[in-house]
Amino acid sequence: MIAVQHVSKHYGRHTALDDVTFHVKKGEILAFLGPNGAGKTTTMRILTCFMPQSEGSATIAGFDCLDQPMDVKRHLGYLPEIPPLYPELTVDEYLTFAGRLKRLTPQRLASRRSHVIDQVGLGHVHHRVISHLSKGYRQRVGLAQALIHDPPVLILDEPTVGLDPKQIIEIRELIKSLAGSHTIILSTHILPEAMATCDRVVIIHEGRIVAEDAPDLLSSRLRQSEKMSLTVKQPQPGWLERLGMLPGVLDVLPTATPNTCTIDCELGQDLRETLSQFVVSQGYGLLELKPLSLSLEEVFLQLTHQEEGTGPGESGRPGSSEQPPA
Repeated sequence: MIAVQHVSKHYGRHTALDDVTFHVKKGEILAFLGPNGAGKTTTMRILTCFMPQSEGSATIAGFDCLDQPMDVKRHLGYLPEIPPLYPELTVDEYLTFAGRLKRLTPQRLASRRSHVIDQVGLGHVHHRVISHLSKGYRQRVGLAQALIHDPPVLILDEPTVGLDPKQIIEIRELIKSLAGSHTIILSTHILPEAMATCDRVVIIHEGRIVAEDAPDLLSSRLRQSEKMSLTVKQPQPGWLERLGMLPGVLDVLPTATPNTCTIDCELGQDLRETLSQFVVSQGYGLLELKPLSLSLEEVFLQLTHQEEGTGPGESGRPGSSEQPPA
């Protein structure tokens, strides 16, 4: 549904995007994840036909973003970081205006407006002036305008920035409910956002894709050992050392939680049965034994640290910046 092939964007000697390639399947939610200045917004602008790429190609629903921008826009709903609202209009008036811009017939517009108002939870505020709404409801109005023409593809740029925790949860649930009927790219620098909302993560750093996979698979790819968390009821002196002597155990480390340790096991080894049998046989009292994985934060830090370790001098290209030089 979305295909980005070897896309680069140059501002003079500065490179904002460097040979970026990724695909999004129909009905999938993809998190486009990276720190501020990584190249996310530049990519979103190319996909929404706001600016051309310097090299490569980008297509949405089979239409080329450079050569067929009007066809792309008919198949695309876009919510920028700051929703494009007219605060003096009511919700109904604004959605009517957005629908007319997208050339919906009067009958189709009335039907779609009613549908998206229910879909995004604006039913009890649709007569209110937008300037009187909370930020969370304004975000919903912005999402409604992106959905008004029922596009197969949605691009959402930082959709929860500035919202309170309750609003963030509501918007995340709303986005997840759109999966399947819509293909979604969600641009964010908030790591939990990707974990809570998306099927797959593309991590971009300094204009380059550094990883692409499901969040849990990214973790398994980078870990150097299997990690287990063990909590017992009645530990005895020397219990950590005895655990460390078991076959397949590389290291045992205490944690801040009482009677709990982290166990590093050889990669590919599942020692849960061995560990549980040992704890029970020693009379420690097994309370919890669970595998641990890298958090997405740890994955991101590892990947970006590896990229920074190469340095611009080794890669042979100038440093990247998402914005052109002043």
